[in-house]
Amino acid sequence: MLVVIPHVIPGDEIRLSASTYVAWKKCPDSANARLQGIYGPDTRPAFLGSLAHRIFSRHLTGGLIASDEFVQACREEIGGSNLNNKLTGLEMKPSALAGVIEEVRGLYDRFTKLPTDGFEGSEVDLMHETDEGVQLVGTVDAVYREDLGGHRLVDWKTGELGAPEDQLMFYALMWALDHAEVPAYVEAVSVQTGERYRTVPSTGDIARVAEEVAQLANEIRTSWSDGSRLEKRAGPWCRFCPILSDCDEGRAAEALLSRATPQP
Repeated sequence: MLVVIPHVIPGDEIRLSASTYVAWKKCPDSANARLQGIYGPDTRPAFLGSLAHRIFSRHLTGGLIASDEFVQACREEIGGSNLNNKLTGLEMKPSALAGVIEEVRGLYDRFTKLPTDGFEGSEVDLMHETDEGVQLVGTVDAVYREDLGGHRLVDWKTGELGAPEDQLMFYALMWALDHAEVPAYVEAVSVQTGERYRTVPSTGDIARVAEEVAQLANEIRTSWSDGSRLEKRAGPWCRFCPILSDCDEGRAAEALLSRATPQP
């Protein structure tokens, strides 16, 4: 399949990931902040999820991790990745880290019960750069070969499943750009809850996401060129936005959500 990213206006080089695309679909100004290196603080759930993903990949590529070797495996994954820096930033005490590792162990126990038939690769990096200086990047948690042909792209979730379609469709676009074929399936699986979302991308889906990526790049480059602010869209995602303190819409949405959330 020939996939083409529509024309993008000239400007500074721009690197777009699945998380930036998802952020832009929710709130363009928040996505712009991410591209300028403005991120929220590290959190325990994010650290736990990242460590779990490292352990899942280790299992897929190296086999079952013995129970008595699990803690050491986690420590090796932390020490051999940027998780070590995140651990420092969280100022996590040894007792708290031990609790995180035990939660990851629980997720891993569930993960080992998932089928691995057709497994081809873990943490598969995808990259495509247009002639106009737009670089698309993504990392697919796992890739499987389907019995009837084609590939299934899987994203592991360590919390609730949420709404994964935009992220999965970005991966589908990346796969089509990199492999000249549409994936047979894209799938998100919550290891915690057992929820599963699977869909079959169409050529129309791929073309739509390609157009949206071009629109995203155009909006960002225009903002960088003339200093204009992008549209703000308030919603549940505002709680985790790195620019919440400077956003009236976001603070209002967060106040409403806080009042509507039952207190323990």
